[in-house]
Amino acid sequence: MRSARFAVPRNASTVQCTHCRGVTRVERHGAVGFVRDVITNIAGGRRTRPQLPAGPRRFSEAGYPIVHGKKRALLVGINYTGTEDELQGPINDVNCMKFLLTLKYGFPSDCILVLTDEERNPYRRPTKSNILLAMRWLVYDCSSGDSLVFHFSGHGTQVDDQDGDELDGKDETICPLDGDLNGYIRDDEINEAIVRPLVHGVRLHAIIDACRSGTVLDLSNLWQKNKYGKFQWVDQNARTGAWKNTSGGHAILISGCAEDDDSQDGFGDDTMVMGALTYSFFAAAWSAHRPLTYGQLLSKTKAIIADCNSDSQSHCNLPAAIAPHVRKVVNFSGVQEPQLSSSEKFDINRKTFML
Repeated sequence: MRSARFAVPRNASTVQCTHCRGVTRVERHGAVGFVRDVITNIAGGRRTRPQLPAGPRRFSEAGYPIVHGKKRALLVGINYTGTEDELQGPINDVNCMKFLLTLKYGFPSDCILVLTDEERNPYRRPTKSNILLAMRWLVYDCSSGDSLVFHFSGHGTQVDDQDGDELDGKDETICPLDGDLNGYIRDDEINEAIVRPLVHGVRLHAIIDACRSGTVLDLSNLWQKNKYGKFQWVDQNARTGAWKNTSGGHAILISGCAEDDDSQDGFGDDTMVMGALTYSFFAAAWSAHRPLTYGQLLSKTKAIIADCNSDSQSHCNLPAAIAPHVRKVVNFSGVQEPQLSSSEKFDINRKTFML
């Protein structure tokens, strides 16, 4: 690998590779702009960057699972224990999502990587560098027929957009455990890590239970109401023309709320607390006796959130191993509007939800 140095126009803030369409921020030195350390392996069709080293050796050093089969998942739950931003639900969310993936959808438990702040293994703690490395593990060497899941439960926020690719001038972020020290993980970084590497035939589902999470994968299409009150796909492509799409695969995001809304953390006394989106998604998926369309899943998830806000539990048909701990005490404050976005348009009332 070798670093490269390219001259760019004086006022340019980004540069786009003509081969891989990757977008890199410009590093300025005086009056001349350069992009450093853009590493492209054209023959192999892969692109890497020095700040995000990934590959079998790094995964082995971190003790991340050796993947077998066609299903793998990355689950990240951060309670921020001992801080003023502490939450009660995220680690429970991760445990329940693992339960759902293994028992309902057949994911091998040893192909699920879990990062939480109760872990003692330093590579399994949800720091910024560990989350980015784990994202690379999730998509590494993926191939047609693979089903990938990324679940994050924790804090999210917005920061000023630095490269002009956001319609609202804000980047959505997720907040790692060391975010105050090392920075948040921007939607640009998430898109680069787990969206762009998806090759033809690969499916990625991301379930993000966090505030400001509506478009946190920077996908091209958002399912949204128009001015006449009808739902339709709304174009979210970067206004700069920056390439944010997959390499032929399909990425779908189900997020806890719109990009300017808050996601609620459930609350209880001595029993298990869960985030609103994870709980409602879990209940909707688990209780389905036949495959749901994406439209049915989204509607059912929204209905359960609304139902729990009114203290009714008629929709919350959870498995016996979990229900006694959750059904009696999980409450929600405020109604959220879960969001659906996708790298490609599809008929949500015909396409079957599959993990």
